[in-house]
Amino acid sequence: MNTPKQLRKKLLASLINATVIAVAGAPMVSWAQTSDANLRGKAAASATITARNVATGTTRRTTAGADGGYTLVGLPPGTYQVDAGPGTARTVTLTVASTATLDLTAAAPGAAAANATTLSGVTVSATTLTEVKTSEVGATISLQQINTIPQVSRNFLEFADTVPGMVFSLDSSGHTSLRGGAQNNSSVNVYIDGVGQKSYVKEGGVSGQFASQGNPFPQLAIGEYKVITSNYKAEYDQISSAAVTADTKSGTNEFHGEVFGTYTRDSLRARTPSEDAAGKKTPSHEKEYGFAIGGPIIKDQMHFFFTYEAKKFDTPITVTPGVTNTAAFLPASASAQLGPADLPFNEDLYFGKIDWEPTDRDRFELSAQLRKEGQYDNIGNQTAASAGIDVINRDTRIAARWQHSGDAYFNELLFTHENAYNNPTPLRFADGAAYTWAPQQDATILITGSANALATQKKGQKGPAIQDDLTFNDFQWHGDHVIKLGVKYKKVDLNAQDAGNSNPQFTYNVDPTGTAATPYKAFFPNPVPGLSPVAKSSDKQFGTYIQDDWAVNDKLTLNLGVRWDYEKNPSYLNYVTPANVIAAFNSPNPDPSAPAGQTYAQALALGGVNINDYISTGHNRKAYKGEIQPRLGFSYDLDADEQHVIFGGAGRAYDRDLYDYLQLEQTKSALPQLTVYFQDPATGLCHNNSSPCFAWDPKYQNNLAALQALVASSNTGQEVDAINNHLKAPYSDQFSLGMRNRIGDWNTSAAITRILSHDGFAFTLGNRYPDGAFFKNGSQPWGNGVPGFGGLIIGNNGIATRTTQLLLSADKPYTKETGWGATFAYTYTRAKQNRDINEHYSFDEATIQQYPFVVSNAAAKHRFVATGVVDIPWGITLSAKLTLATPIPYNGIACYGATYPNGSGCTPMAATPGGNGKFLVGGKAFGYRDIDFQATKDFDLGHGLKLYGRFDVLNVFNFRNYSDVLVDWGSNGVANPHPAMYNPTGNITFVPRTLKLTVGMKF
Repeated sequence: MNTPKQLRKKLLASLINATVIAVAGAPMVSWAQTSDANLRGKAAASATITARNVATGTTRRTTAGADGGYTLVGLPPGTYQVDAGPGTARTVTLTVASTATLDLTAAAPGAAAANATTLSGVTVSATTLTEVKTSEVGATISLQQINTIPQVSRNFLEFADTVPGMVFSLDSSGHTSLRGGAQNNSSVNVYIDGVGQKSYVKEGGVSGQFASQGNPFPQLAIGEYKVITSNYKAEYDQISSAAVTADTKSGTNEFHGEVFGTYTRDSLRARTPSEDAAGKKTPSHEKEYGFAIGGPIIKDQMHFFFTYEAKKFDTPITVTPGVTNTAAFLPASASAQLGPADLPFNEDLYFGKIDWEPTDRDRFELSAQLRKEGQYDNIGNQTAASAGIDVINRDTRIAARWQHSGDAYFNELLFTHENAYNNPTPLRFADGAAYTWAPQQDATILITGSANALATQKKGQKGPAIQDDLTFNDFQWHGDHVIKLGVKYKKVDLNAQDAGNSNPQFTYNVDPTGTAATPYKAFFPNPVPGLSPVAKSSDKQFGTYIQDDWAVNDKLTLNLGVRWDYEKNPSYLNYVTPANVIAAFNSPNPDPSAPAGQTYAQALALGGVNINDYISTGHNRKAYKGEIQPRLGFSYDLDADEQHVIFGGAGRAYDRDLYDYLQLEQTKSALPQLTVYFQDPATGLCHNNSSPCFAWDPKYQNNLAALQALVASSNTGQEVDAINNHLKAPYSDQFSLGMRNRIGDWNTSAAITRILSHDGFAFTLGNRYPDGAFFKNGSQPWGNGVPGFGGLIIGNNGIATRTTQLLLSADKPYTKETGWGATFAYTYTRAKQNRDINEHYSFDEATIQQYPFVVSNAAAKHRFVATGVVDIPWGITLSAKLTLATPIPYNGIACYGATYPNGSGCTPMAATPGGNGKFLVGGKAFGYRDIDFQATKDFDLGHGLKLYGRFDVLNVFNFRNYSDVLVDWGSNGVANPHPAMYNPTGNITFVPRTLKLTVGMKF
């Protein structure tokens, strides 16, 4: 007869076989990572190991194996009393998403602990266990860092840039973003209590984070978080660069709370460069306030936590000409709109959670979060305030979780629901005006009047998900195994409206003689009767993984895993190319130079475009099934004492194609954006002989219907968007090798990573000349669109990056005993890409594959971030942050009179602006410099009440971190050796010197 342990092993083997079969044949599966901690190590053979959370009473138990090996899984991060029998008790602190090691074979030492937690007026000494035996590349951000490091805005992701390889940015519009390596923001994923916050429609990575000044989650609710820059385990899904996994606070057996308010305004900051040039400041202010409260409902069993935070900002911004030295040639009404402007922003964040542990084997959690934002945007650079937009941003999520622990397993069942949307509308409904500079190929100088129809783009995602993760922690074979496997199914309804039926935009020619009195073209919407301008898709996602964390012996640990993801997007798969578009493809080529009998499709084929790859019947597209992702890693503890550990790994990770791109096939055909041209009154010709061409009539102004009547009886000018029938998802291959060391109180890490990303999505121009050429005499075939329609825009995979990074870090964790802490992070980046990370329209080459790889504009070559905190007398805590980075390269299209082999007079190129200041690396000045300080004074009022005051001084030395780049590539076929420079009166990254005042109370 089989023993219970043998039966468990047989059950495990059956489950593994079933999972392998599911991976091979299931239509789709997706797994979610967890923010909980694991604890493993050695104890006496067959001993019972008990871990009790000192704050909440949460208790977990397991039994050591015959060799003494044990593993406790699913522990919420916090401080625990752990013991394996009399004399073995330890008090330790476990961090988020970590696997720590604790030896319980010897009697508990009496040495002083490295950390202290105060509960009911009693200080509990606890040693924080640092995770070192992991193959992942990254670091943990502690609550102490969140509370003390200087901060520009209460976005908890800001602290991630203290981790090598990460960059948190605050642009000139106040928008915040997080980027890992040299990939774009959309390839990041943030997990809150194990729930991914992924945006499936808009860019930004995190839902609601596209072009937002806000925070995806209230900072008061964050306990700590872990940043993984590469080589994460198989449980992480929908990601191809960095992962952030955060643990939220929970109520404890004591009532605790906090209330705070932060304030700054224009009188507490220095002028921006544009304000210096204008001789006055733009009024601005920032207000942030909120509260949190938590405590017991039933002691040791049920607790609650709730928090609210708000932001009220008015951010200064600068409107600058898109072409230098052209303002004097604009109409007075337009040039008056150059200079300082402002961006109002409001946000409300809510989060609540209830946890219940009726037994020491079961834990239930119910949580909800709400994000509400309103902001003015799309103002600054070459867009005047009159052409701005008003953006409403909403994100609501709920999560219900059941965790059950057995003697040899741990199971987590999770149900979630999300409802997020982004809804921008023009600030004004009227005609817009764009002014372009004729001597530089009609480069845009300024946009005024009102935002065009494309500003109205309501897009969102809504739906439920269910997932289950099962962990076996009592499997022994040539060492100790913790085997985790899981499955997730998600049904999310995606919707997108690409434009509204309003606000035509007229474009005026500007040259050294001034501005033309009449426009030379108009851009406007023209709805097609019977077709909906709103695309909807019931997206289905399915994924599965299996993962083995195998402690082969005291030195070697292997992390072996594989996952598989599958997505079915009916909007893309079931789309049917309109019959009149197919007929147009097969119609005679209208170009006068076309050979007799040549069809438009034949001309495309000569240019490498097989139109059949883009014609969808509603049945010939299949969801991609090849998303198999091995995740392999190792760590080797040289002396089996966690002092010197070599680690490395290799893996593949798939992301998602954004619905914002996929929906354009449908919405462009339902509400096309048309361009018509008007004759020059002096010559009777249209600009660059473009078509369709009409005589100008003043009746077209403030009369959208009159414009639409110009093309009412045809599809002339209507853009045709077509996506490849064999679309894949973007992914990255990741490789790393490094070493971690403990030197006294210091933790150090050195790693080299290599990340190759593939299959990023891009739209290119499908038009071709009759002989298949894409360039003739330096010109592209913009006039050779689909017969009877407009330009052909085709979507394909092809954007790629190649990144090598050296990541160095050293940190001395803050402890009460020493009263200070410090972190140092240095990143060296060598990265190339074939397209600007912020662009998915690529019209400068025939295909995305023809773009040359140039130096990436995603990351600085050298970046250094240091932080420090120290307690001084009188209850004062001081901290500082230093950030230095070399200039980020500029990616653009170089046109200076040369002719390239493909026939173009321009080529994609990178140029690095000269730096600023006296800090040098390799003889070159830095492009970004910032030093921030923070001071907090506590006032103990007794009875558990503590009042505090805080001062943050940001950019103490008022460094000008310019962001607007001026480029002169050269002329007459001669390249400028130093083509790029910063605009000294333009916008800046981060803020000018700013003082922020905070008062608060804790209880």
